[in-house]
Amino acid sequence: MEHQLSLYYYVTASSEEEQGLRRLESRSLFGDEGDGGLLLSSVRVDPGRSPFLKLRVEVMFEGVNLREIAEQAAGIELGGATFKVLAIDNEAIGENGKFDYDEKRKMEREIGSCMRGTAEMRKPDRTFGFARAGGKWLFGECAMGEAVWLTHNDKPRKYSTALSTRVARAVVNIAVPRAEGIRAIDPCCGIGTVLVEARSMGIDIVGREINPLAATGARENLTHFGYGETKVTLGDMREIGDRYDVAIIDMPYNLCSVLPDDEKLAMLGSARRVASRVVFVTVEDIDSAVAEAGFSIRDRCTVNKGKFVRSVLVCE
Repeated sequence: MEHQLSLYYYVTASSEEEQGLRRLESRSLFGDEGDGGLLLSSVRVDPGRSPFLKLRVEVMFEGVNLREIAEQAAGIELGGATFKVLAIDNEAIGENGKFDYDEKRKMEREIGSCMRGTAEMRKPDRTFGFARAGGKWLFGECAMGEAVWLTHNDKPRKYSTALSTRVARAVVNIAVPRAEGIRAIDPCCGIGTVLVEARSMGIDIVGREINPLAATGARENLTHFGYGETKVTLGDMREIGDRYDVAIIDMPYNLCSVLPDDEKLAMLGSARRVASRVVFVTVEDIDSAVAEAGFSIRDRCTVNKGKFVRSVLVCE
């Protein structure tokens, strides 16, 4: 039976150190963490938005067995396009959802042989995938994720303690899961790592930076990637007069000292005036200061890099 409602499943992957960040991003984007490398949702997200989404499958058919799927796939009109079929693991349902190499190839051939067209394994015009989930088989067309954030590593200005592009991109997704109508700000933007990721996803965001050299670096990086129109102002965040829907703040720090408590509280108080929703990235425990500034922590995770630990706090 053809699936009448829009349903997608996403293939996810992350390292152990980034597992918490992936889950928090998934909760923000989909309202669900997924499990076993597969996430089912009615929410449509470009897989290129996330460093943890490998591909998206838009469900076309479902069936009780593989033969049912193959029979329905035979009716797909390819119009001369080449195609490829992928068997996708779903480890959440155990042995019934995870396939060994030979089993995958056999199932792919079973479905592919029923389709009217030319199979192409390397660079097909269209790619289809199938998996077991919810006691049935789901089949649909794949959209692959493009690792745009990797190209952002090659920026003219760099800073040793800046967020990685992967972490920055996930933090932007956590802060702004739906971009339409949202005005965002990074009031401590540094060299613009968060700004570049947000702009590459079409998010309306501006930056502010108190350090003149860092602000110049942010503008240079934005221009390098084609986002030179993005506004980056020089000044203290406590002087911001405008109001935004969301702020993303990577709390300032260095390896030799931490921000004094009074300055920390002043920053958080300023953030409260700037936006009602703020995502903080911090290497310190700021829970009590967050509460004192009038925020509640709605969600959180930690991101490890060896012994270096960052916390991501979603506050409202």
